Amino acid sequence: MDKKKNILFVIPAGNFRDEEYFEPKQIFEEAGYKVITTSSKVGDFIGKIGGEAHIDLLFSEVYVLDYKAIVFVGGPGVVALWDDWRTHELAKIFLEKNLKVCAICSAPVILARAKLLEGKKSTCFHKDEMELVHAGAIYTGNTTEIDGNIITANGAEASNAFGNLILQELCK
Repeated sequence: MDKKKNILFVIPAGNFRDEEYFEPKQIFEEAGYKVITTSSKVGDFIGKIGGEAHIDLLFSEVYVLDYKAIVFVGGPGVVALWDDWRTHELAKIFLEKNLKVCAICSAPVILARAKLLEGKKSTCFHKDEMELVHAGAIYTGNTTEIDGNIITANGAEASNAFGNLILQELCK
């Protein structure tokens, strides 16, 4: 596996936000990256508006050094991952290895609860703003935000900008 061309997506086991998964995924694949999708369960999961995503690996099967970035996808189902120790550990290990850690919509709450956003500029779905503030993040409310190796976005309408920002950062 050529880690220079792999990006790991984390989605909830159902009810993920379709745009936040499929739009960045398409951007990465068109740029020559391979997208691998992981979750807490195997199978095919349906997004909020009906898109289907196949899970390639369980969280326990991820080898961090095979990837350049991790992307946490939001949507109503991501609340089930907010306190999941496996998502917290994945995010922490990616940061420790100096890799990109990216989250959109409600998924930045995973990073906040993993204690990775303290003192970091970040954004998220507006209804989750206090989750980031309580974790010590500098909530900006911007469409996208970047602070070091952490990239966040505020929701489905930011999906293309989010994907393109990650791609731009990976190409540096």
